[in-house]
Amino acid sequence: MDSFYKKIGIRIRKFREQLGLSQEKLADLLALSRVSVSQIENGERKISAEEVARLSKIFNIHSDILIDLEQDIKVTLEKKKEIIPRAKAEIRISVPQKNLDKFKEVLVYILNKVGSKPNMGETVLYKLLYFIDFNFYEKYEEQLIGATYLRNHFGPTPKEFSKIVKEMEGNDLVRIKDKYFEYPQTKYLPLRKPDLIKLNDTRATEVIDDVLKKLSDMNATEISEYSHNDVPWLTTENGKIIDYESVFYRTSPYSVRSYSEKDI
Repeated sequence: MDSFYKKIGIRIRKFREQLGLSQEKLADLLALSRVSVSQIENGERKISAEEVARLSKIFNIHSDILIDLEQDIKVTLEKKKEIIPRAKAEIRISVPQKNLDKFKEVLVYILNKVGSKPNMGETVLYKLLYFIDFNFYEKYEEQLIGATYLRNHFGPTPKEFSKIVKEMEGNDLVRIKDKYFEYPQTKYLPLRKPDLIKLNDTRATEVIDDVLKKLSDMNATEISEYSHNDVPWLTTENGKIIDYESVFYRTSPYSVRSYSEKDI
C-alpha cells in the first residue's frame, strides 16, 4: 500500500490515542468494523474522502490538519541529516507518445493564451501544468498529460519539462532569457497554434482555461506559495514524486470536484 496511506494511518492512530478512544469505539463512530479501522491505521486500506470528513468531526479538527503530513516529514528529514545521504535514484523519463503529444499541445495552448504575460516564467509554467494535470485527474479520474511532478522547495516541478521543451524548440516554441523586475527569467513563446485535434477533449480545454483564469496572473512567489497548501504537495516528501491519488483528499479551495456518496 502506498506510503501516503500509511502516514495518514499513523496520524489517525495518534489522534485516536490522544482522545483515549479504542479502535472499537472509533469503528462505532465511523460505522465501520474494527478490522477496517485497524487496516486504515496500518495503511492496509485506503481511506475515502467521506471518512476523512467524518474523522475530522470526531477529532474536532479541520480535515487539512488531519492530512497535513508536512510536519511529520520535516522531523524525519531533520533526523536523517546526520546520516551520509544516499545517492538519489535517477527517475527514468518514459512518456507514452500519446501523452507526449498532449504535453506539447497543452504547453502550446498555454503559451498562446498567457505566454506573453510578464510574469510567465518557468516557475509559473510548472505550477500551471501541475494544477491542470491534477485538476483534470481529480475531476475525471483520467490523466491528461500524466507528467511526473516532483516536490521541491519551489513547489511541484514536472520532471519531463526540460527534455520535452528542448525537443520542441525551433518548431513549436522559442526560449527567451529575460528579466522580471530585477530577477532573471526564462520565458517561452509559441511558434504555432495548438492542434486541438490532438487534445481531442473539450474537458481538457475547460480545465486549462479554468486554471489559467484563476492562477495565470500570479507571480512565481505567489503561485509557489499557493501550491504549498495543496494536499498532494503537503503529503509528499522533498524530492519525491507527487502521487496523483492524493488529489482525492484535497480540501477547499483546491478541490475541483463535488463529492457525493456515489464517489465513495
